[in-house]
This record gives sequence, C-alpha cells and structure tokens, in this order.
Amino acid sequence: MLKIARMRVSVLTAAVSVRTRTRWLLRKWTESSIYMTNLALMDLLLLLQLPFKMHAAYNTWEENKMLLCSFLESFYFVAMYGSIYTIACIAIDRYIAINHPFRAKQVRSKKNALIVCVLIWVFVMSATSPIYTFRDKKEGNFTCFHGFSENGWSTAIIVCLELFGFLLPAAVLVVCSIQSIRTLKASKSSNPKKQAGVRIIYSSLAAFLVPFTPCHIAIFLQYLVRNDLILDCKQQKNIALFIQVSMNIANVTCCLDALCYYFIAKEVRSTKKTLKLSISRARTTSTSEV
Repeated sequence: MLKIARMRVSVLTAAVSVRTRTRWLLRKWTESSIYMTNLALMDLLLLLQLPFKMHAAYNTWEENKMLLCSFLESFYFVAMYGSIYTIACIAIDRYIAINHPFRAKQVRSKKNALIVCVLIWVFVMSATSPIYTFRDKKEGNFTCFHGFSENGWSTAIIVCLELFGFLLPAAVLVVCSIQSIRTLKASKSSNPKKQAGVRIIYSSLAAFLVPFTPCHIAIFLQYLVRNDLILDCKQQKNIALFIQVSMNIANVTCCLDALCYYFIAKEVRSTKKTLKLSISRARTTSTSEV
C-alpha cells in the first residue's frame, strides 16, 4: 500500500510539473511568435516540395502518379499563398499594435492569432483544391509542376489568383506598413526600439514584394501566352524562362522568410535589453547623486 501511495504521489507530481511547464511555455509565446511559427511551417512545407520539383524538371512521371503530382502541386501553392497571407496578417497585427495601442489590448491575443493561423490554412487549402482538375487524365506520361491543362489557365482562375492571391494581400501589407512607418516617425522620441521597428517594416516589405511581384507578373504573361494573346515565338520562350526563374527565386526567398523574421525579432529583444540596461543605469546615477 505504501508503494502504491508513493507511485500515486510521483504520478501526480509529474502531472503537475508537466502542466506547470506547459503553462510556462504558453506564457513565453506571443502573437508575433505564433505568426512567425506559422510562417516557418509554411516555408517548411514549401521546402519539402523542392526535391519533387527538381526531379520533375528533368523527368516525366507515369500516368498512375497523377494524383500524387496534384497533391504535391496543391501543397506547393498552399505553402506559397499561406506565406503571403501570413505576412499580410503580421502587417495587420503590427499596424494595430502601433497605431491603436489601446484597441490592441482588446483585439490582439494569442488565441486570436492562433485562430487566424488556422483560418489561413483552411482558406488556402480550400482555394487550391481546383488544382486536382488541372490535368488531363488521358495524357499518359506527363511533367509534374508543368504543363497544366487549359482549365488551369482560365480567366476566372487567373483573375482570382492575381487578385486574391497577390494584389489584395500586397495592398493590405503596403497600406499597413506605410501607416505604421508614419506613426513611428511621427513620434518625437529617439527610442532605439522605434528605429528597430522601422527596419522590421522595411524588411517585411522587401521579403514580400521582391519574391512575389515578379512571379505573379510572369503568371499573368504566361496566361496571355496560353490564351493566344502573345503569339511571337521568341517572346513565348522568354516568358517561359521568366516564369521558371521568378518562381525559383520566390521559392528560395520564401525559405528565408522565417529566418529573416527570427533575426529581426532577435534584434528587437537585444534592443529592449539595451534600453532596460540604460534605464537602470540612469536610475542608479540619479540615486547616487541625490
């Protein structure tokens, strides 16, 4: 009986310690860290597609692997547009925190950030589901990640892709970033944290516009080619090369997004530590003078 009682006590102690550690870990999370983790997961998903994409660039796939190819293509676009919407949500969250600090206490929370990330996954997965209809089942051996059927280049698909996949998030990011930069620069304080915040905003703008703008221009040009609006053979070859190069640049840059945000967050934390240290030193000096 004594051994059983001791075992029960040890089990209860272990459960309490696990619960305590879980609560401690949850306290360490912030809204920004949740968004950055979601961005890292999106980039990891994109990175997992690259070996298949590289293999498909030099090899044809058999017809019985068409479903696997559509599955990989779907998650490739889930990762890309999930990253786009996550970066846009980071910009919105930053805008609320900077421009509406009192309102932010009611709107911003770890629970809301987690809900937003889940909604991003649901939205992009449902929006990319038509990819399973983009291939002709009678085409035999095929090249995965290339050669979509005419369904994939229809006007409705491309308009939705360009408008909701790029232009709308880009507009949200640019507007929120401009407003946040104006607010930070309008403050008269020479706080190092303000300068770090401006650098964060410029970095996020570059991480979004540099990789995603060229590839969506290339997608639009390829749409014009597939719909016989550009007929010149040389221009068609240049556009085909442009879309491949721009998509590869977007892939590489996406994989660096989370790393970029990590170092930015690290810079902010170091700035906070320096600021606290300078404040404590100032207080010590003033006390000693008194």
